[in-house]
Amino acid sequence: MPSREGSPRDGPPTPDELISQIASARPATVADYMAAANAHYYATRDPLGAAGDFTTAPEISQMFGEMIGIWIADLWNRAGNPAFHYVELGPGRGTLAADALRVMARFGCAPQGIHLVETSPTLREAQRVRLPGAEHHDEVDALPDDAPMIIVANEFFDALPVHQYIRTSRGWRERLVERRDSALVPVAGEVPAEEAVPASLRDQPEGTIVETAPVSAAIMQRCAFRLVRQGGAMLAIDYGYSGPAAGDTLQAVKAHRFVDPFADPGEVDLTAHVDFAALADIAQGAGAAASALATQGDWLRRMGIEARLQSLIAAAPDRADELQGQRDRLVEPKAMGSLFKAMAFAAPGWPTPAGFTGDTA
Repeated sequence: MPSREGSPRDGPPTPDELISQIASARPATVADYMAAANAHYYATRDPLGAAGDFTTAPEISQMFGEMIGIWIADLWNRAGNPAFHYVELGPGRGTLAADALRVMARFGCAPQGIHLVETSPTLREAQRVRLPGAEHHDEVDALPDDAPMIIVANEFFDALPVHQYIRTSRGWRERLVERRDSALVPVAGEVPAEEAVPASLRDQPEGTIVETAPVSAAIMQRCAFRLVRQGGAMLAIDYGYSGPAAGDTLQAVKAHRFVDPFADPGEVDLTAHVDFAALADIAQGAGAAASALATQGDWLRRMGIEARLQSLIAAAPDRADELQGQRDRLVEPKAMGSLFKAMAFAAPGWPTPAGFTGDTA
């Protein structure tokens, strides 16, 4: 889950201000709408858990973060036990990092520093409780440059803003958000947008929607350049596709239910599916290696979640059903196992990250 940057003034716009801005000026792009709405949303609440709007994998089970800890410890060991920084982008409550670092310590894998890229004041407070001594940063560019970095991005890229383009009878147009009466609605803009649509997706029927994610691309590029310059690796886990693909993936969640993404700006979590092929292209363009794409379920199995489940059940037999249920939510295809994907990126000269099969992407 990502940190979001607020507006240039004292804080992000309130939902009422956001609607007023759209009503009084030109329609907003979907990307601008998504960025402003999520900035307010994350600045004003802890959205996680049963009392919030959604639950992420680290909050479901300690096994998720533990498998990431094993992944890091294995990579560190095969790299020759170098000094490194642990970096997490959008670390939620800090649960994943706490679980991963606990397992890493068992292998003698202690990072030189723990660095969290997060702008939400509410979530920063939760992270300080679980990760005392961790350093907070507003953006990737503020991270230290004196050692390799191992970067974790779980459900980070999905909530970064996307531009949407729709094929109309007049050609491709950017999708905008405007106010009609008391409602916000998506509309096709007037300016031709052919060049903004990937060439491989331009020949589509009328009504087709295509998404691009320049903010995600910029962050991935900065991370990849850091890896190439400093050494290290990165693990990204999110729901997405191998791309490029057409389709409207913008969605909103409130109280664990899908809702209209334009109905309540700033009060719902807005996300869009991640194009992992685009991330791989960016990383490789910067000089880093990209792994094959794996489903979350396959990756967790390769990292040893089945053995970890059995050890937890052996230690607490009365929790067997609960623990099995947690594993099933993370691994089974009908739950998170297939929808969520994993991809790793590595600096030149670093070992091939574990958990992936086949050639690099």
